[in-house]
Amino acid sequence: MRALALIALVSLAACGGDDAAATPETDVVADTALLNADALRIGGFALGAAADAPWREAWQLPAHVSHDPNDAQPLGSLVEGRVLEVRAYPGDRVREGQVLVVVHSHEMMDARQRLVAARSSATSADSNLAVAEQAVGRGERLLAAKAIAQAEVERLRAARTAAAATRDAAHAELDRAEGYVKHLLGDGPTGDADEHAALVRAPFDGVVTDRVVMPGQVVLVGQALLTVARDAGLGVVLRLPEEAIAGVAIGEPLRFKVPAYPDRSFDARITRISPVVDSTSRAIEVWARAAASAQGLLRAEMTADAELLGANGAATLSVPAEAVQLFEGDTVVVKGTRLGEGMLLEAVRVRVGRRTSQRAEILGGLAAGDSVVTRGAALAKAEILKRQGAGEGGH
Repeated sequence: MRALALIALVSLAACGGDDAAATPETDVVADTALLNADALRIGGFALGAAADAPWREAWQLPAHVSHDPNDAQPLGSLVEGRVLEVRAYPGDRVREGQVLVVVHSHEMMDARQRLVAARSSATSADSNLAVAEQAVGRGERLLAAKAIAQAEVERLRAARTAAAATRDAAHAELDRAEGYVKHLLGDGPTGDADEHAALVRAPFDGVVTDRVVMPGQVVLVGQALLTVARDAGLGVVLRLPEEAIAGVAIGEPLRFKVPAYPDRSFDARITRISPVVDSTSRAIEVWARAAASAQGLLRAEMTADAELLGANGAATLSVPAEAVQLFEGDTVVVKGTRLGEGMLLEAVRVRVGRRTSQRAEILGGLAAGDSVVTRGAALAKAEILKRQGAGEGGH
């Protein structure tokens, strides 16, 4: 009787077009609903298919958002001195070349003095070489007039060679002095910084992840000041149980959620797997870089719930996870059948096996190729319940 009623309903929809959508709820078979084109458009329903495909086990694991250590650069002091300013805090976004720390140092004073001395020496050497070249030119003219000995001209030429060597050495020292001052100041404007201060700048666009120095603190050369990580280097760190190791590999995808966006999942791809199993927890650390679309939304140290899929297993019938619904105490999948511009919805009771956030294994109730409602499945279930209630009220 149920099958005959469904056939009659489908025939009515096929023949009547929009009139089928106006069929009284009392004519609708139990656990079904008939939607017209307007209802479909408003509901935003989407269909998927029950399919036989290799099953992938999934592990649900706690994780946290972190910057990739390979994309983070600790910044140390360039000189020995006293910290005058720290212009960035953890979480601050910085631009390449931005001054982050100002350090007052006697080394900066010495570097500037050496630069002044080198400039003076280079100027003097340039002048001496010019004089030596003029002397050689004059001597060669006198030699041509037989007014000077050849030996005197050779002496002048040797003096010119020595002056050129001195000039080259002076300019090399000048280049070194300028380079050292530039090293202590970095590329970019110095602003109102003390002329005796060395400037520590951001090496690239990124975010400050750590700060270990305070204004007034005395620091040594190389002492850690703060750490900057690249903006696009966020991902998740999780600890994977030993039994799941065989199912993971570099490049494998995973998905995760964070409390800040409870209705959104983020994709990531494994880029590093620890080669060592922790002897206490029997787990390995896995790091996965988040997709580019997530980088602007995430923040380091957010907590996360990650799902990691294992290797492909035996083929099994499954449907998209969002298709599975609870219906009056039963587990159902809403099948969708296109009828012209409308759709017939039918709640089909199923037995569900394993689940992941993406797929649900179907042990009975569906066949491969059956069309099921995925997006809007909860709304489809509600529509069936509404039609069912209207039918009972009519009786």
